[in-house]
Amino acid sequence: MIDRRHGVGCLLLSMLLAGCATSSTTCDEPMTGDSCRDRQLLYQNDMLQAKMLVMSGDMESHELANALLRRAASEDERGEVEFYQAILMIREGPQTDEVLAKLEAAAEKQQPYAVALLYRIWSQPYLVDEADPIRAEEYRADYAELDVAKSGYPSFEKALELVDKLTQSP
Repeated sequence: MIDRRHGVGCLLLSMLLAGCATSSTTCDEPMTGDSCRDRQLLYQNDMLQAKMLVMSGDMESHELANALLRRAASEDERGEVEFYQAILMIREGPQTDEVLAKLEAAAEKQQPYAVALLYRIWSQPYLVDEADPIRAEEYRADYAELDVAKSGYPSFEKALELVDKLTQSP
């Protein structure tokens, strides 16, 4: 029998590492030596490492995760960098305005986990003093319009589950 925590951890890790959408960059021809392909591979590597460090929950890894995210920022088209920077900021302590700015920037790039986290923030409330059900429902509606939501992966509930796990104190 598989330990339920292990199953949730595997789900979380696979969602985290896989991402939610394919890059719009067309540098996908392997072994071409193309500088575009090199940048794409380095971006993917930096994001993979940063996500693993964020997932670890180890506060000592935040500095390296932040450095990797800053380096990946110039290639990020999907808002992943801002989303993971916001997660790190949440874990480091109250920086509500900065967190909201990062999440809004990621949501503008249609980063599904950022949209789900913004829903969570305004529906509970989380990080803010007072819930705003209208604003929360706007984010829920925004999520439903994302390509990933239309494909069914990740579902809104799975996205909420992931952001809940990422925002828990390590």
